[in-house]
Amino acid sequence: MGYKDLASCVADLERSGALVRIDCEVSADLEIGSIQRRVYQAGGPALLFTRVKGSSFPMLGNLFGTLDRTRYIFRDTLKAVERLVKLKVDPRCALREPMMTLVGAVPAAWHLIPKNVSDGPILAHRTTIDQLPQLKSWPDDGGAFITLPQVYSESALQPGLRHSNLGMYRVQLSGGEYRNNEEIGVHYQIHRGIGFHHAEAIAKGEPFRVNIFVGGAPSMTVAAVMPLPEGMPELSFAGLLAGHRIEMVRREGRLPMPAQADFCITGVIDPARTLPEGPFGDHFGYYSLAHHFPVLKVEEVWHRDGAIWPFTTVGRPPQEDTSFGAFIHELTGPLIPTVIPGVKAVHAVDAAGVHPLLFAMGSERYVPYGERRTPQELLTIANAVLGQGQLSLAKYLMIAAHEDAPRLDIHDIPAFLGHVLERIDPRRDLHFQTATTMDTLDYSGSGLNSGSKVVFAAIGEKRRTLGTELPAGLTLAPGFSAPALCLPGVIAVQGPACRTPKGEADAQMDALCQVLEGVAGLEGFPLIVVCDDSRFTAAELNNFLWVTFTRSDPAADIYGVGASTVCKQWGCTGPLVIDARVKPHHAPPLIEDPAVERRVDELAAPGGPLHGLY
Repeated sequence: MGYKDLASCVADLERSGALVRIDCEVSADLEIGSIQRRVYQAGGPALLFTRVKGSSFPMLGNLFGTLDRTRYIFRDTLKAVERLVKLKVDPRCALREPMMTLVGAVPAAWHLIPKNVSDGPILAHRTTIDQLPQLKSWPDDGGAFITLPQVYSESALQPGLRHSNLGMYRVQLSGGEYRNNEEIGVHYQIHRGIGFHHAEAIAKGEPFRVNIFVGGAPSMTVAAVMPLPEGMPELSFAGLLAGHRIEMVRREGRLPMPAQADFCITGVIDPARTLPEGPFGDHFGYYSLAHHFPVLKVEEVWHRDGAIWPFTTVGRPPQEDTSFGAFIHELTGPLIPTVIPGVKAVHAVDAAGVHPLLFAMGSERYVPYGERRTPQELLTIANAVLGQGQLSLAKYLMIAAHEDAPRLDIHDIPAFLGHVLERIDPRRDLHFQTATTMDTLDYSGSGLNSGSKVVFAAIGEKRRTLGTELPAGLTLAPGFSAPALCLPGVIAVQGPACRTPKGEADAQMDALCQVLEGVAGLEGFPLIVVCDDSRFTAAELNNFLWVTFTRSDPAADIYGVGASTVCKQWGCTGPLVIDARVKPHHAPPLIEDPAVERRVDELAAPGGPLHGLY
């Protein structure tokens, strides 16, 4: 049942033709990351790099690069997980099929309990940080990073496995101001379990111990990114998905480590210091810049015999973490209505960077007898969504009434956007949260972790037919040009370069809205996006999503034609206008190194060692 360690998974994938060994020497400095991204985009196999320049450890990439491969890795346990999820969603299943439920669920439930052991393969060898693979994914990264870490911590108030946290918080191994082999950086974003544990340790005045695992059973990696409910330790889910109890080695005075892990770094977070961590090319498609984050004082670095270093690289979606997200949705999607009453479905839009754009379908039952429906319960549900775990990081939340279109597929992005834009009343249906929290990686806001949110609530009959051709005689303000149709009802307009300081109103955007107020034929275009390159933005759906929602902060960058504020409610009579130009305070986009890309091209040329992979 399942894989106990990473090596057995690698061997099985190789036997089935789903993994390719790369035996030529390649560098972890940019080359390996570029190769992995290209193979992912080609829908290719998992990659085992056996000759990593400067390191004796092989590197494993693209392990979860396709949804089919991820399902294959967990093929022995998915049915058991689905039974338990089904039992949670609908307890009547146990009454209808008691024997099948018990046969499938009871053994699986036993796997939820980690197993304490006195020894394990992880304790075979010790090494130092500089001997680990030094992966650098993008040219301006601040050093080498662990990109698939499993960062383990325990509650200072209730120590032990029951109240542990296992999260994927990136780890910087080198560069910056870190002392070589003695210190590494631990970057964790807001609303993460490790933050609660850190706060408890500070309050108690105790050292905050952290262990960082790399490799081990593939279920450990997935568990580290699972959005689990409060009180369910990730180690339990890892056992459920692995099909066996996770064995944990605990030594006196130290945190436990998985017996089957490939690597483990142990240490203590310095209570008195932070250091600049980053920059790092992130999944928004931009660099997250250098900021002060906790420092781990390294005590030990352990590894097993034949240790394998798994990694991924991130960048503008889609990337390998897209497959992670799809797999996680398959496992957890049915549970969402049981967590947030009234919610039918949610979809974090990957092409928009995940957190910047969230779709939701909910019930509207407050006044079923009313003749004219307005968003009511939808707003209650929207507030609940924005108060739920990592969903709280959503920047744009678009929510529609399930009753209006029961068959609407929330994952059909053009259809869902069209449904919302057909029904939205921009005088009434936009609800802002200003001066609030924002994803740590999002630089469109007013500062680190700070910005705004907006809810688009759509309900009722269609109030407009979306335009599919640009209005004749469309007039723009000076400096704005090249209108292009992105989607029905959505126009991209090329604007002048933005030089307005953060927090100040943009007079050019106000001028554009004033000119548009006198333009006929915009009734079918409720959304206009101002960008730096309208041809690029309109060329494909993913471009539109990425530009619009990663380069705008709702409270600062949403304008409107015929805008006014009534009783603190902002709205407009004409189209919404989103300023999605690059601003002076935004982080730079990710650009590959041309020399490295030429080298990677050569490896895949006819006769080259990687020919046919990408």
